[in-house]
Amino acid sequence: MARGPAGAAAVLGPLLWGCALALQGGMLYPRESPSRERKELDGLWSFRADFSDNRRQGFEQQWYRTPLRESGPTLDMPVPSSFNDVGQDGRLRSFVGWVWYEREVTLPQRWTQDLGTRVVLRIGSAHYYAIVWVNGVHVAEHEGGHLPFEADVSKLVQSGPLSSCRITIAINNTLTPHTLPPGTILYQKDTSKYPKGYFVQNTHFDFFNYAGLHRPVLLYTTPTIYIDDITITTGMDQNTGLVNYKVFVQGSEHFQLEVRLLDEEGKVVAQGTGDQGQLQVPSAYLWWPYLMHEHPAYLYSLEVRLTAQTEAGPVSDFYALPVGIRTVAVTENQFLINGKPFYFHGVNKHEDADIRGKGFDWPLLVKDFNLLRWLGANSFRTSHYPYAEEVMQLCDRYGIVVIDESPGVGIVLTQSYSNVSLQHHLEVMEELVRRDKNHPAVVMWSVANEPASYLKPAGYYFKTLIAHTKDLDPSRPVTFVTNSNYEADLGAPYVDVICVNSYYSWYHDYGHMEVIQLQLATQFEKWYRTYQKPIIQSEYGAETIAGFHQDPPLMFSEEYQKGLLEQYHLVLDQKRKEYVVGELIWNFADFMTDQSPQRAMGNKKGIFTRQRQPKGAAFLLRERYWKLANETRCSFFRRL
Repeated sequence: MARGPAGAAAVLGPLLWGCALALQGGMLYPRESPSRERKELDGLWSFRADFSDNRRQGFEQQWYRTPLRESGPTLDMPVPSSFNDVGQDGRLRSFVGWVWYEREVTLPQRWTQDLGTRVVLRIGSAHYYAIVWVNGVHVAEHEGGHLPFEADVSKLVQSGPLSSCRITIAINNTLTPHTLPPGTILYQKDTSKYPKGYFVQNTHFDFFNYAGLHRPVLLYTTPTIYIDDITITTGMDQNTGLVNYKVFVQGSEHFQLEVRLLDEEGKVVAQGTGDQGQLQVPSAYLWWPYLMHEHPAYLYSLEVRLTAQTEAGPVSDFYALPVGIRTVAVTENQFLINGKPFYFHGVNKHEDADIRGKGFDWPLLVKDFNLLRWLGANSFRTSHYPYAEEVMQLCDRYGIVVIDESPGVGIVLTQSYSNVSLQHHLEVMEELVRRDKNHPAVVMWSVANEPASYLKPAGYYFKTLIAHTKDLDPSRPVTFVTNSNYEADLGAPYVDVICVNSYYSWYHDYGHMEVIQLQLATQFEKWYRTYQKPIIQSEYGAETIAGFHQDPPLMFSEEYQKGLLEQYHLVLDQKRKEYVVGELIWNFADFMTDQSPQRAMGNKKGIFTRQRQPKGAAFLLRERYWKLANETRCSFFRRL
C-alpha cells in the first residue's frame, strides 16, 4: 500500500508516497524450479539510523544515490533480524524514525544479459514503512511490517555491463492512528523536563515494536511470460477429492497450461489443461490436523507448466504448489474440519526471541514446532500479525491448524476507525489472503485483536472489513478476537466464531482463583445465548516468573499459573460438550514488551521461558492436550 502515515512528518521525513493502489499481481512464494532461480540476500548489510533531529537527513542528502559508506559511518546489521537488540547503543534499541540498509549484490551473468529473464527483488517483511532503491533508482514502497512485497528490477540490472547492483532500503517504524498496528507520537514540550524536540512512540499493544528487515530478502527469476498466481480451493464428493484451480499468467495472452496433481509418492493422480478447472482425485487422502488422524497433514503437489511461443522462440515456466485437500465449516456449536468436529487445543505465539527480536530464524522455528508437538498442541493463532511464510509452510507440513491474524491490534482510538484506517485495513486483508489463501493449515481469518469494538464507528468498520474478507475468501470463516462486554460488542454480529479473551483472577480479583469458575461460566453462557455461535477461549493465563514458588499459590509463582489454568479447565471441560470449540493459552513463551512497572523484562505469561525452557504449567498443559487428543481420536474412529 503506497501511503505514508499522516501527522508525524517530523519523525517520518519527507512524505514521498502517493495514492493508495489496488493490489496487482500475485505473491507466490519464490520456489526454485527448472525455469526459476533464487539468490538469498541474508547476511550482513550496511546499516545506519538517521539520528538527525527531524530524521530527514538521509533524504536531504540522498543517501540512496551513492554507497552508504560514502555519506558517513555504518554498522554491520544481520538480515533477517530486528535492529533493536543487536548493538550496544541504547539509542538504537528505542529508536523511532528512519533507518537505512544497503547491500551490494553480485549477479549471475545470465541474469544481467538474458533479456528473456525477469529479475525480481522480494522483501519478506520490513517494519513498518519501506522505500526501496536499486542503483539509486526508486523501485518500490510498501506500508505494513508483516507481509511481503516485491519489485521487478529487470531493466535496472540488464541496462548495461553490470555484474552487481546496490540495494538500498529505508525503513520507518513510526506508528500513527492510521497504521496497523496503530500508535501515536507524543511530543514532550516542557523544556524543564525534556530536551527540545523530545518525543516518544506510544502504543496500545503489549509487545515490543521491534523493527528492521525481519524476514528473508532475496532475488529470484522467472521467464518474461510467467505464472503469476494460483488460487486453490478444495472439497469432497463422497470419497473423491476436488481440487479447483485458477492460474493467472502475466506477459502474454497466448499460452498453454498443463496442470498435474501428484501424491506424496510422486504418482500423477489427476491432470488438466487451461487456466482454470477442477481436478478429481478418487479415494483422496485428506489433510487432517495433527493428532486428529493417524496420517495427518497429507500434501499433494500441484505442478503447473506454462508454454508459449514468442518471436525469440519458445518460453516455458514451471511452478509446484503444495496442496492439502480439506474442508472447513462452522455450525452454531461446532467447528468442522473435513466434516468432523475439531477442538482447538493450542497456543498463542509471538515472533520474538533474544537478540534477533522478530527476525526469522530456522533453528528457533524448528525448536518451537518440536515444542508444539511435544505439548500436544494442534493449533495456534498468529497473534497479533501475520507470521513468516515459512511458518505457514511448516504448519501445512505438520498439521498445525492456524487462525491467521492481521496486525489489527491496539485499535482503541476513535481516529483508528476513520475511512483512512479502514481502507488500509481492507488492503492489509487483501495482502494477507493473497499470500496465505492456499495453505490448508489456515482455517480461519482473524481481522483484529481486542479492538475497542464498543465505539460507535466499530459496527460499520467491522461489518465492512469482515464482509470484504469473506468476499476475498468465501471458503473460510472470519472472526476477530474480543475482550469487550458481550452486549456492547458492535462487531460480534458479523463474525462466524466468537473468540473471547479473559483474564479472571489476574487483571481483576487479584489472587482470588475461587471466582474463576463462576465468572468464566457466566461469560460463556452470555455470549452463546446472545449470538448462538461457537466460542473459542482465545486467551487466558497468568504471569509467572520461572523458578518462583509459593504454596499456597501467590501471583507470579509457578503454582499460581498452574492453579489458574486448572480452574479454567474445569469450566472448559463442561462447555466443550456444548458450544466451546477451543482453548488457546496465552502465551506459548515469554516475550519482550515496552518497559513499564507492570512488566519485568517483558511479558511472563509464557508456559515456556523466552529461551524455550518449560515452566510447570507446560507439563500441566501437555497432560491435558494429549488427553484431549486421545479423546478426539477415539471419537473420530468410532464415527468412522
